[in-house]
Amino acid sequence: MARSPVFKAIDAAVGRNGWKIVGLARLSPLLPFNLLNYAFGITGVSLRDYLLASWIGMMPGTVMYVYLGSLAGSLAQVGSGGGRIRSQAEWIFYAVGLVATVAMTILITRLAGRELRRELNLETREGQPP
Repeated sequence: MARSPVFKAIDAAVGRNGWKIVGLARLSPLLPFNLLNYAFGITGVSLRDYLLASWIGMMPGTVMYVYLGSLAGSLAQVGSGGGRIRSQAEWIFYAVGLVATVAMTILITRLAGRELRRELNLETREGQPP
């Protein structure tokens, strides 16, 4: 990998903008975390940037999954006849919240992917001879 010009360019980009690239990569649910952990481990990203950007970058997905879990719990209580009866306004609030959470997650994922591709394409072009 050390001989690969693409890896050298990515390593240089991560070394300079580690927090940004780690954060953008963490926002994408399409990139497996195990692979990212390994890849960032062999680059020049600082531990501080890696930890902080990972923590912040994983927040939107975590919030979405927690919201979906709480909504599923509420639906299970209604289906089993337990718990209190929710008003129509509460269910509308849940639905709007669900749509907003999913839409925001999709938007953030798309923006992060676009920015990450831009960063890496820019870096790989800079690393190539003219």
